[in-house]
Amino acid sequence: MTMTTRKQIRTSMRSMRRSLPPAFLSQASLSLKQQLIALPELRCANKVALYLANDGELDPYATIRWLWEAGIQTFIPVLHPFAKGQLLFLRFTEDTELVTNRYGIAQPKLDIRDICPVAQLDIIFTPLVAFDHQGQRLGMGGGYYDRTLAPFTGCLNPIAIGLAYDEQQLTSLPTEAWDIPLSKIVTPTRVLHGKNHDVND
Repeated sequence: MTMTTRKQIRTSMRSMRRSLPPAFLSQASLSLKQQLIALPELRCANKVALYLANDGELDPYATIRWLWEAGIQTFIPVLHPFAKGQLLFLRFTEDTELVTNRYGIAQPKLDIRDICPVAQLDIIFTPLVAFDHQGQRLGMGGGYYDRTLAPFTGCLNPIAIGLAYDEQQLTSLPTEAWDIPLSKIVTPTRVLHGKNHDVND
């Protein structure tokens, strides 16, 4: 498979996401929350990273509000101001001031006091463009999450879990050596393990 194939998948999947009707998006966000709060990994988590939806991504904001109510610390990725291609994770609360990064995505205003080292995160919920039954994730192409997760491959923390619409699943994805597979992928209707096991508990 070539990089052109990956580019074509990104183009078609992003177009599909952006075409989903608002009512569908709202229901998907609520259904996602119900799937996530049932995850055993979340029941014992103290520090969880999510994202602010952009470009038609599945919106985890309903889950973020639930995490706040549950007293679980919540973090959002921020583009590293000095290390190109790297992410920082900043504490996110109802009072967090947001700014727009160079990709037009909202992120917390950088404050060193709010940074959480990646190793201290229990779970990182990642957005994605497409996924397959092996737990492979195709992102936007910047490699930010792959670089973030690469040093922690085989470690207990953080656990990397992808979030996506069911419609984003493909039979298989073209992969590269640097792609980091996910332990689980959660959709509004099910939980998919990396080894092709669906669970609905």
